[in-house]
Amino acid sequence: MSNAKLEVLTPQNSQLIFIDQQPQMAFGVQSIDRQVLKNNVVGLAKAAKVFGVPTTITSVETLGFSGHTYPELLSVFPEQPILERTSMNSWDDQKVRDALAAAGRRKIVVSGLWTEVCNTTFALSAMLDGGYEIYMVEDASGGTSKAAHDYAMQRLIQAGVVPVTWQQVLLEWQRDWARKETYDAVISIVKEHSGAYGMGVDYAYTMVHGAPERVTHGPTLDPVPATHVPATPFKPA
Repeated sequence: MSNAKLEVLTPQNSQLIFIDQQPQMAFGVQSIDRQVLKNNVVGLAKAAKVFGVPTTITSVETLGFSGHTYPELLSVFPEQPILERTSMNSWDDQKVRDALAAAGRRKIVVSGLWTEVCNTTFALSAMLDGGYEIYMVEDASGGTSKAAHDYAMQRLIQAGVVPVTWQQVLLEWQRDWARKETYDAVISIVKEHSGAYGMGVDYAYTMVHGAPERVTHGPTLDPVPATHVPATPFKPA
């Protein structure tokens, strides 16, 4: 049976695009907590950096409307060009098409704002005109309402887009914990960006395996019981 969507994502068969991860676009997001959104976007970016996955960053109307791409995202790829556009559809910009073609991978992992506009139009166009497979990172994208995001995802899924989450992509790229060349970096991303999962890893490393804490801090002072002082009776003024 030949079905490209049955192939697991690997660092060798996929590339990543960030679409319009900019503050004014994020201001309009109502489908996900915006701080969680940024956390997930940066975690995904760090994952791509660890695995050497080709990454494209595109922005729209930076000075006219949307503001500069998140500095936390840009700091992961300090040498990466930012592909500025006017069209809401990234596929309409030749620079974007050229960057995707240069990466030479048919599977494109997408994280962008807004789901119902920029993500949807890019995904449908890239599939129709470019023959790409699209993997939409649901929790590293956002829409102007939960309904807008959810129905856009439904439309994309009906068109053949594969829905994923950022941590799913990270762990799919890692695949095997025996791959020690990326193990420590992946665990570092998990600790920093994976919420309760990351807390659990920190706990297991320090409390079960006796590893040192991952940050330095001041001394921990032993408990000192407070001296009992009798309460002063209340006297009305």
